[in-house]
Amino acid sequence: MEKKKIVTPLTAEIAENLHAGDKVLLSGIIYTGRDAAHKRMIETLQMGNPLPIDFTDQVIYYVGPCPAPPGKVIGSAGPTTSGRVDSYTPALLDKGLKGMIGKGLRDQQVIDSMKENKAVYFTAVGGAAALIAKCIKTMEVVAYPDLGPEAIHKLVVENMPVTVTIDCYGNNLYER
Repeated sequence: MEKKKIVTPLTAEIAENLHAGDKVLLSGIIYTGRDAAHKRMIETLQMGNPLPIDFTDQVIYYVGPCPAPPGKVIGSAGPTTSGRVDSYTPALLDKGLKGMIGKGLRDQQVIDSMKENKAVYFTAVGGAAALIAKCIKTMEVVAYPDLGPEAIHKLVVENMPVTVTIDCYGNNLYER
């Protein structure tokens, strides 16, 4: 199967042309976020304040990057289990988030919100953290620096290999 090349931002139009099982090489800007950052973002929304970044048509990668060894942009950068942020995800999808990268199953509430918001869930291969790190060209902290590796980072990626696991129609590769 030929790999689809996608450059962010990930618009609804692009999402509508992706289907569960598609292999993708993702390039452009993506953001990182794990449990602590998600919790803080939801608390920010609940207080009526804006998110630290505009997630409209953006992709978030569930990763806590390891420190960069000398001469490298980033250390290992493998995906974390997506279910850890499921309770927070629909609120971010409602704010325009169009893509998520992680590993593992998503709950029905997330899938329903993905369909409603025309969003896509990609998986990255667990255990391939060193390979994924080679696709990351730049990294900078853009929010919550006090969270260390769980801060929100802005990454520029080039040809990051991911698979569409749940498409914006609710088709789920795990159910095939």
